[in-house]
Amino acid sequence: MNAGWPAELSDGPTALRPIRLRDQRAWREVNQRNRDWLRPWEATIPPAPPGHLPGHRPTYRQMVRHLRAEAQAGRMLPFVVEHEGRLVGQLTVAGISWGSMCSGHIGYWVDRSVAGRGVIPTAVALAVDHCFGAVGLHRIEVCIRPENAPSRRVVEKLGFREEGVRPRYLHIDGAWRDHLVYALTVEEVPEGLLARWRRAAPGASQK
Repeated sequence: MNAGWPAELSDGPTALRPIRLRDQRAWREVNQRNRDWLRPWEATIPPAPPGHLPGHRPTYRQMVRHLRAEAQAGRMLPFVVEHEGRLVGQLTVAGISWGSMCSGHIGYWVDRSVAGRGVIPTAVALAVDHCFGAVGLHRIEVCIRPENAPSRRVVEKLGFREEGVRPRYLHIDGAWRDHLVYALTVEEVPEGLLARWRRAAPGASQK
């Protein structure tokens, strides 16, 4: 089992906690209400190769069971994002590799009603500090479509380095899309990413 899982993390009104089967109603309400806003940035299933059955999106219960099994195996940290006690999004640390790499990557989405209020930068900072501390990772990546300006602002505010482009990296919104790679290593934030975020935007974690 992953030494950093399960975990509940918080700063002011923003919190991360493990995703649960009983979150289904709240998760679906937020996700469906934001469908049009999220669709351009969400992963989709590519067409099946000739002779193969087409893939299908998992149900909520299938998704949660898979995420929690991966967490137990030390390959993933699946959180929901809460703001003022209400579920407002999801953040997952995935692709965790050990050995000589000790790396993972973060993906997230958030309710449009709280976008721009410091919720996701705070959530990402909490997750990165947890990964570098309790979990013991060395490097965290965030891969973002170049067109996704709001998501790029999140990592730029936090001081992630832009490392370049991964052409046709993920199947998003029905096609293979280029992604920009942003990264941080533990040596770059010796004081912690949450402390950096607080300095860069005083009071942001309280908004």
